[in-house]
Amino acid sequence: MSWTEIVVEVARNQAERLSDALMEAGALSVSVEDADLGTAAEQPLFGEPGMAPEQAAWERSRVVALVGDDSDYEAIITTAAKACNFEVVPAYDLRAVAEQDWVRLTQSQFEPIHIGKNIWVVPSWHDAPDPDALILELDPGLAFGTGSHPTTRLCMEWLESNVTPQQSVLDYGCGSGILALIAKKVGAGAVIGVDIDPQALQSAAFNSARNHCEINYLLPDDFARLHPAGACFDIVVANILSGPLVLMAPMLSSRVAPGGALVLSGILAEQADSVIAAYAPHIALSLADQLDGWVALSGKLPAAS
Repeated sequence: MSWTEIVVEVARNQAERLSDALMEAGALSVSVEDADLGTAAEQPLFGEPGMAPEQAAWERSRVVALVGDDSDYEAIITTAAKACNFEVVPAYDLRAVAEQDWVRLTQSQFEPIHIGKNIWVVPSWHDAPDPDALILELDPGLAFGTGSHPTTRLCMEWLESNVTPQQSVLDYGCGSGILALIAKKVGAGAVIGVDIDPQALQSAAFNSARNHCEINYLLPDDFARLHPAGACFDIVVANILSGPLVLMAPMLSSRVAPGGALVLSGILAEQADSVIAAYAPHIALSLADQLDGWVALSGKLPAAS
């Protein structure tokens, strides 16, 4: 089957509404681009991982709807314009979409990733570059964590260098389970992953089975029920965002066993001091490492006397 893109230029406040209307009118997918892309007027939009930018579109937005080559383009755009209460049907252009092997194209964007001393994160359609390395077979998916983001790398490198055999590990905000998997692969004993997203837990469980790792994944309420206050771990790692990390300072700190370590990331360099201050009443944190403007913090509790 061949496809065509219907391209419509609209103002910022019309982009989201028109996108929804085009989907209702029969578009297969809709994306929004900066109409000034590649010019001096281009406007970048930024947001932290997991957080949308303040503006959801550009001052001049280009709405691109993918439809079948045999679609009634005029009917689709007219129906969408009517649903948006536009006074006139907006002008539009048509762009042919070349036939491609979309699976192969998508897979080509994800190569094996080398992390730390001996870790390779390898998509299932690739062979491991070094079969004797610590291999994680992990495909890009809906849950955060494939090793490509600096915060994930920082935590993986810390775990590779610091986990000792049979230590217990809690990965809070586990996403794809990649940090829990690394902990298990380098010799940890009991490992638990916690996430608020049930879909992330399904993804993490799938990844654990694929990598032959026994890890228990739980929602926060189930974790609190099965591991009530006082249940502590030798290592607690949380790669989330600075805001939630600050709010969870008492809880995460209370889960660190005497002599145990806390590792935090998802923190921009300029946010490090505020996170350190939030944890100061519970555990002294310091800079463990940094990469591309992101930092990892770590600290240890005194051993039991």
